[in-house]
Amino acid sequence: MAIQVLNILASPAKAAALMFVVLLLNTACQAQLTSTFYQNSCPNALSTIRTSIRNSIAGCDASILLDETSSIESEKTALPNKDSARGFQVIEKAKTEVEKICPGIVSCADIIAVAARDASAYVGGPSWTVMLGRRDSTTASRTLANSELPSFKDGLDRLISRFQSSHTLGQAQCVTFRDRIYSNSTDIDAGFASTRKRSCPSAGGDSNLAPLDLVTPNSYDNNYFKNLIQKKGLLESDQILFSGGSTDSIVSEYSRSPATFNSDFASAMIKMGNINPLTGTAGEIRKICSAVN
Repeated sequence: MAIQVLNILASPAKAAALMFVVLLLNTACQAQLTSTFYQNSCPNALSTIRTSIRNSIAGCDASILLDETSSIESEKTALPNKDSARGFQVIEKAKTEVEKICPGIVSCADIIAVAARDASAYVGGPSWTVMLGRRDSTTASRTLANSELPSFKDGLDRLISRFQSSHTLGQAQCVTFRDRIYSNSTDIDAGFASTRKRSCPSAGGDSNLAPLDLVTPNSYDNNYFKNLIQKKGLLESDQILFSGGSTDSIVSEYSRSPATFNSDFASAMIKMGNINPLTGTAGEIRKICSAVN
């Protein structure tokens, strides 16, 4: 779950910034991407994706794309929960619209990379130039997805090593934060825990949702980091980012400077989108994003 990577930038843990993991990437070749890849083959691709993504977000919770997309990770199509399934539906809708104007041209990997940028901009976050030309993987592994995705209970070192993300918007299920709010631990604000208990009983209600950011749950901003300083991180893997470890200074910096957060986020997204994509004749252009051809 979640979407902020801790060490995608130059220094370890520097990228505690909202982010997606680009869909359907592989490690077969070096990036050969360009921002004008579809200029001739599908000139209206980007505007079509943007319109579809904005329409989808306008009609539902923005967290659909900005919370669970990391569950649909590189060359994996497993869908661990209903929120990531809903996020996949948004991508499939955009794919359908693009296929109407340019069948078999635009990859699902590129669509989700563009969708990440457009969703960020739509909810008040930064925009950036998306490099294009990715092709889709011809394999998928539910087992690999389940084994590689970090847990909401993981420690700081594992989160950093796994590029685990944290959240500036979105929601989490009760089952993922119940232990934390009922722990009576010193690392959680008592009032915050009491508020969360209203929708998350000690037994039952596992799928009940709570916002990851209580202040501005559907907006892109830096309140997430301010919450951590106040011991109001919803998940264990949130609060551990501000718990006396190596990421404390990053959380403090982002809580003070939205501009730094935005800049680092955009940089992280660009770097993430260039991690060894399939290009050229490798892979395929999927007809349906959730299944190989």
